[in-house]
Amino acid sequence: METPADLKQWRKEQRAMLLARRAASTPAERAAWNEAILGWLESGFPALRGLAVGFCWPYKGEVDPRPLIHQLRAQGSRVALPAVIAKQQPLEFREWWPGAPMKSGALGIPSPEGTPVLVPDAVLVPPVGFCEQGWRLGYGGGYFDLTLAALSPQPLKICIAHELARVPTIHPQPYDVPMDFVVTEAGIQAVETGGLLRVDAAACAQRAARIVAARGLPRRQA
Repeated sequence: METPADLKQWRKEQRAMLLARRAASTPAERAAWNEAILGWLESGFPALRGLAVGFCWPYKGEVDPRPLIHQLRAQGSRVALPAVIAKQQPLEFREWWPGAPMKSGALGIPSPEGTPVLVPDAVLVPPVGFCEQGWRLGYGGGYFDLTLAALSPQPLKICIAHELARVPTIHPQPYDVPMDFVVTEAGIQAVETGGLLRVDAAACAQRAARIVAARGLPRRQA
């Protein structure tokens, strides 16, 4: 598929279309999808237990990972939320726990205030959209791509999305960072060179464990 001449404008139009599509879904639909997605995450990613896990506070009807986050904390994980530090700079992940001091961050999204900085071993990343090749379309600031590109080793990258966020392509560019998995209410898809591959929970668990081991995770935290 040929890249549009004005990619920035094309992506802006795609975002508007996808956000309108999400907004048109009902709270009951999103609650049912969320339950299914959490089930796939729990069964397919036991490798998350004990890792430092980055997640996002749900915004405008995004997938809400917080029930899983509470489980992971009970299983020994430390968890963190991203904060915008400066324009066109990587995000900083700060540890979160129930009752942690919070402030209103970018777009009014809550972020921890004054809590320890954590470098995530795994990230649960909500997109505006995702494509058949495993790339995500964000809100346009480029913060997540900058952040992920700066991390070495790479964290385990899990895109959590509704099926209605699927598009044929986002026309990926060199600055875009592909995911390792895309999880929707329909199931788990592993990202491969040829595109998304549907896998069951057992195969996902094995694949995720191999990725975590190959990247030397969990990393040593300060």
